[in-house]
Amino acid sequence: MPALSLRRAVPEDIAFIMATERLPGYDSFIGRFSELTHHAQLRDPAFAYLVGEDEDGVPTGFVILKDLDNPAGNVCVKRIAVAKPEAGYGSLLLAGAVDFAFRDAETYRLWLDVVPGNERARKVYRKTGFSEEGIMRQCACLPSGERTDLILMSILRPEWAARHG
Repeated sequence: MPALSLRRAVPEDIAFIMATERLPGYDSFIGRFSELTHHAQLRDPAFAYLVGEDEDGVPTGFVILKDLDNPAGNVCVKRIAVAKPEAGYGSLLLAGAVDFAFRDAETYRLWLDVVPGNERARKVYRKTGFSEEGIMRQCACLPSGERTDLILMSILRPEWAARHG
């Protein structure tokens, strides 16, 4: 398993984040933001942009958490992407982001949604402790214009705490 460290993103990371979210095939699964949107969200305290780096300090992926200001503690994993899929960084990146959400934020429920056909991501989410809650029917549009369901998944603070002893 590769080594990974997680840190808060800085404005200079936006180019890496944009390049990663624009990798072939990612548009159907994770979406993408403009440079202006990324810069605005990076400055917004309701968001946490996290960058994963390998043992050489090279960025391997990123996670965007949103709604850190939600009064009920419902925080969303808005986006997660790795620059090199299948290298083991996705699992480490998600685990680090989950730990950040529960250790460094007032998160009670961390949730995300995933396209039904993204089996690789669903497997990683389940392995990290997320449970499938249900299906949001036809709530998203793919780049092709086709509508798709999204599967809602979450992990609660007590579940996370039980996994961490």
